[in-house]
Parts: sequence; structure tokens; C-alpha cells
Amino acid sequence: MKRVLWLLAAVVLLSGAGVVWFWTGEPPAVPAVRLAEGSFEDQVTTNGKAEPLEWASARAEREGLVAGVAVRQGQSVAKGAVLAVMDTREARGELASAQARIEETEAALKQLEGGGRQREIVEIDQGLRQRALEIAQTEKDLAAVERLVARNAAPAVEATQMRDRLAALRLQAAALEARKPALVAAADLAAARARVREAQAAAESARRRIELGTVRAPLSGVVYQLEARVGAYLSPGALVANIGQTGTLKVLVYVDEPELGRVRQSMPVKITWDALDNRSWAGIVERTPTQVVPLGTRQVGEVECRIANEQGDLLPGTNVNVRILTKKADSVLLTPKEAIRRKEGITGVYVIENGQLGWRPVTLGAGNVTSVVVTSGLRAGEVVALGPETNLKAGTKVKISLP
Repeated sequence: MKRVLWLLAAVVLLSGAGVVWFWTGEPPAVPAVRLAEGSFEDQVTTNGKAEPLEWASARAEREGLVAGVAVRQGQSVAKGAVLAVMDTREARGELASAQARIEETEAALKQLEGGGRQREIVEIDQGLRQRALEIAQTEKDLAAVERLVARNAAPAVEATQMRDRLAALRLQAAALEARKPALVAAADLAAARARVREAQAAAESARRRIELGTVRAPLSGVVYQLEARVGAYLSPGALVANIGQTGTLKVLVYVDEPELGRVRQSMPVKITWDALDNRSWAGIVERTPTQVVPLGTRQVGEVECRIANEQGDLLPGTNVNVRILTKKADSVLLTPKEAIRRKEGITGVYVIENGQLGWRPVTLGAGNVTSVVVTSGLRAGEVVALGPETNLKAGTKVKISLP
């Protein structure tokens, strides 16, 4: 008996609408839809990542520990603003030591350039002044004696003696002048100047290390990525922060390879972010990809879009949802995709007229996930059947079940 009941249930399921009609005497209810004109949109739905249109990285230029971080992520900064400061105590100590050496070596150099020991210089200068007076007086006396000799009023020997005295005085003056350079050897002066330059170079190196210990913003914008942490050790070139201008953002849209052929330049784009459900950002496709790259398990092309972000609500680096409008048409006749069937190689639908199914071939246009455009074979207001094709047959009486 149980086996008979199971067989009966299977017959009922396989017979479908015809069995229902046979047992109840009522035509089966068929889900259907009344066709109407409307707007058709086809779109590529995917994901992407927002990035600043213009950005730059601030990096450490010397090694050391981070002593302080002056900004927070999301903060707006001006070009040149301090982002982080590294520990410069060692460099400051070196600078103080170098400055002390500069003072010491410059003082020694000044003394050498002044001619050496001051007492000896004074003595030489006094001797030169004395010799200059004596030379001047002797020259006058010689001139007077020469006049007397010329008139035979004085012996010629007096003039000769006077000339010898004048020559001796000039030799003494020349000897004193020669003593001055000898007070400072050329090698001593060169060594002193070298010590000054060495101390100055050490000071400049220390100042440079102190200066490089302050990491500044390379441009005005928003700190959208901050890597520096107090106490962290940074090597030269380590990333401190990324700064970007966020009034306009670039969105890299990851379009799967099979759908790349649907995407063209200037197509409208709508961006949404899960963190702000009530906001959206509009843009257009600015650049299509030149290659396909792996993204996890996907093969994608990176489509580049640009969007306005005046309020700065959309943060750089965020993952966003993207819809690219690939087709749009107004006032077209639409039918659900589940109404479309194929019989013997012909595309058509079951039209319900006067409670009876009729087969109607149709010509279709563009379609999306849910709907397709009907270009011929149907009119607005007609009712077409939905549901599994095995339950439908031309000429069958049915009841319409409209949504």
C-alpha cells in the first residue's frame, strides 16, 4: 500500500499543472508578468581602492629612534610641517663639542695670522719706526754735506761716511722686516687653518644630522597613512607617512577579465563605501587597462576613475564598491529573463491571452542580470508566463498569478 502511495505522489509531481487540473477541475495558476516600457541599465559591479590623485611619501633620511610623532592619521598638514622627530641627543653633543673646537682653533689661527708672539712683533715694529726716523734724518744730513762738498766747504770723506751710515740703516730695517714672517712658519699657519676647517665640518655634520632628524611633510594634504611610532627604530629610507591631496581621488577599479570588453572610457561610475551607507560619489572612467594582472584568485584589469571628494569623507586607501554603467536606454520594452525560452532553436515567450498559453517568437536586445530588452514580437501590456518551462504548453488553459 505504501509503495502505491509513493508511486502516486511521483506521478503527481511529474505531471505538474496537467495533473492538478485533472484532479481539481481548475486551470493551474501560472506566475506571470505584465510587460511595460521602462529604463534599461546594464552595469559592471565590482570593487576598487581609493587613492589620492597627488601624493608623496615622507621617509627617514637617517637612522635612529623616533622620539616624537607630531601628527595623527587623517590630519591635514601644510607643506614643511613636522611629522616626526628622531632622537638627536648624540648629534647635539657632537655639535657642542665641534663649536668649542671652532672657537679654540680660530683663536689660535688669529694669533698666527697676526704675526706670532705679540711682544716680538711690538719690538720689531718699534725698531722699524726708529730706523725709519734715522734714515730720514741721515738722508737730510747727507744732502746738506753733499752741498758743502760741492762748494769745497767740507771734505768729501764726510759725504762718503754719511752714505755708508745710510746704507747700514737701510740694511737694519730690511733685517727687521725679514724677521716678521719668520715668527710664523707657513706650515704652522696651514695646519691651524686645517684644524679650523675640520672643526667647522664636524659642526656642519652634526647640524645636518639634527636637521635630518626632523621629518617634514613633502606637500600639503592629508596624512592618510602613518607608519612612525614613538620608540620605533627607523633605517634610512623607512616610510614615516604618506601625504595626499584628497579633494579629488583616483579610484582603481578591479574589473574581472571577462567583463573588460564592456567597459569604455567616459562611462559613468558610482562609488559607495560600506562605512558610509548613505553616501555615494560619482565619476567617470578615465583610463582603461593596458594589461590584466592577478588579484588574489582573480584576473583583473585596473580601470582608473576620478571622483570629487570636496568634503574629504572618502578616505584614501579605503576599499570601495563600484558600479560602472555600461548601457542605458529609456522607454524600451522589458521582460524578465525567466520569461525567455528556447524551443527548437527559436527564442520566444509564452503569452497568456484569454486564459490560454500561446507561443510567441521574439527578438531580443541588450540584457542584464534580471531583464532583457524586447525589440520585436511583444507589446506593452501583454502578459507573459514565468516559471519552469516543463510546466508550460501552448494551448493550455491557465490562471494568471501576477505579482
